[in-house]
Amino acid sequence: MTKQTKVTLVLRDDLPVSHAVNASAVLALSLGGRLGSSLGHDGEDASGGVHAGLNTHPIPVLSASEAELRTLLERVGAADEVQLVALNETARQARDYDTYLAELKTTPANTLEYLGVIVHGPRNKVSKLTRHLPLMGASVAS
Repeated sequence: MTKQTKVTLVLRDDLPVSHAVNASAVLALSLGGRLGSSLGHDGEDASGGVHAGLNTHPIPVLSASEAELRTLLERVGAADEVQLVALNETARQARDYDTYLAELKTTPANTLEYLGVIVHGPRNKVSKLTRHLPLMGASVAS
């Protein structure tokens, strides 16, 4: 029996839209490169057009404060079978990857400012880590 897995994207709740969209793309590509087998088969429409296979996981997009992101990072670090990719402000501001790595090397972990994370692992473990966070853009009833 194959274990059901889940992917969840969590973005900081105060990001400008342009940063949130960019963070989503960077995190999804970064995780996708690590998974290797997350794409479905190509599909064909009724007219014979071929459509490239897509990621087979639904990806809920949740929001969190920066403090909640840090807590999530700590909790995932202690969870077995769960992987996480995080995007920080140091990476966003870098003009190229080598510059990012050089800046990261001189930045203490406790001063990194996180924009978002993407989590993958067994469905029950990912849900337990993220279920308390609201959907991105969900309004709170007054």
